[in-house]
Amino acid sequence: MTNQVTPASLGYYFPAEFAPHSATWLSWPHKEASWPGKISSIYPNYSKFVKELTKGEQVCINVNDEAMKQFALDWLQKEGVDPGKITFYFNPTNDAWCRDHGPAFLINKDAAKDKKVIVDWNYNAWGNKYPPFDLDDVVPTRIGKQLGIPVFHPGIIMEGGSVEFNGEGTVLTSACCLLNENRNPHLNRDQIEKYLVDYYGVQQVLWVSEGIAGDDTDGHIDDTVRFVNADTVLTVVEEKRSDENYEPLQKNFRELSTMRLQNGKQMNIAELPMPDAVVYDGQRLPASYANFYISNQSVIVPVYNCAADDKALRVIEECFPHRKVIGIDSTDIIWGLGSFHCLSQQEPLV
Repeated sequence: MTNQVTPASLGYYFPAEFAPHSATWLSWPHKEASWPGKISSIYPNYSKFVKELTKGEQVCINVNDEAMKQFALDWLQKEGVDPGKITFYFNPTNDAWCRDHGPAFLINKDAAKDKKVIVDWNYNAWGNKYPPFDLDDVVPTRIGKQLGIPVFHPGIIMEGGSVEFNGEGTVLTSACCLLNENRNPHLNRDQIEKYLVDYYGVQQVLWVSEGIAGDDTDGHIDDTVRFVNADTVLTVVEEKRSDENYEPLQKNFRELSTMRLQNGKQMNIAELPMPDAVVYDGQRLPASYANFYISNQSVIVPVYNCAADDKALRVIEECFPHRKVIGIDSTDIIWGLGSFHCLSQQEPLV
C-alpha cells in the first residue's frame, strides 16, 4: 500500500444504514443470465421495492441507455411510482447488485469543503465468478464525477455486502468471504483490517466465520448478521438441526456472544429465523430475512411465502419501533442469488 491520504485520515467515516439517507442507489436489473428464464417475473416486486423507497427518499437508478430508462419507467409507473422521486443516471452496468458495485459514500460533517466522498473498491464479481464485470467495476468513479464528489481508490477487492456498520466505529464482516483466496490472496487478515480502518473510517473490525448455503458471494455478512442500532445485532439462526445452515449459524452465534464493542459492552443479540429452504431448478438459494434494507421510513424485508415469514417480520418490527416493516415477496428475486439489500446502496445525508 502506498502512503496515500486515506478517508479516515481526513475524518471521513461510513455511517450506519439506519442513519438518515439523502437517497438510495440502484442498478436496474437487465442481465437475463442472473435470472435465467425468470427475469420478467422479478419486475413487479422490484418495482414495489422502489415504490416503498420513494416514500422517504429519492431513488437514483443506474441505467445503460435511454431505452432501458424508458423500460424502467414503464414498470415503475405500472406500480404507481412517482417519477419525480426517481433520478436516472446513465451508468452502464453488467448486473444489478448495486450493494457490491455501487459507490461507498463516506461523510465528514466538519469538512471545510467536501462533506461527502466516495470509495471505489475494486470489483471482480465475487471472485471472478461472473465475467464480464468491467462496467460494474467503474460505476462508483462515474457517479463521483457526475456528483462532483472526490473518489478514493484503495486498489483491493471489497464488496458492500461483505461489511456491516454500527456507525460508531465498528464493522462486522465474515472470514469466509474477506479471507477467501479469490478476493485478495496477497493480503492477510491484519492487512485487510488496515484497509477497512483506513477506507471506511472504522476503529474496530469484528469477524464471524460462516455464511449461508447457496450464497455465491462466499458468505456475505448481509445474509447473516445486521446491526439494528449501535449496540444491537440481528443474527439468523436455523432451528432445524438437520438443515445444512444449522451448525454454521450456531457457530456465528457463539462468536457474536463473545464479542465486545469498543466501549467494552457485549452486543445485544436478537435471533432472526431462517425461512424454509428455497430450492429452484434443483439449486438451494440463499434465502434469508437478514437481507432487509433500512430506508428512511421503513425496513423492507424479503419474504418467501412460508410459515416463518410472519415471525421474522415480528422480530424485525421489535428492533425498529420507529419504522414501518414491509415484507415484499422475494421468491423470484432470490433466484438471482440476492435480495433487497444486495440490490441497493444508501447515500447518507450530511
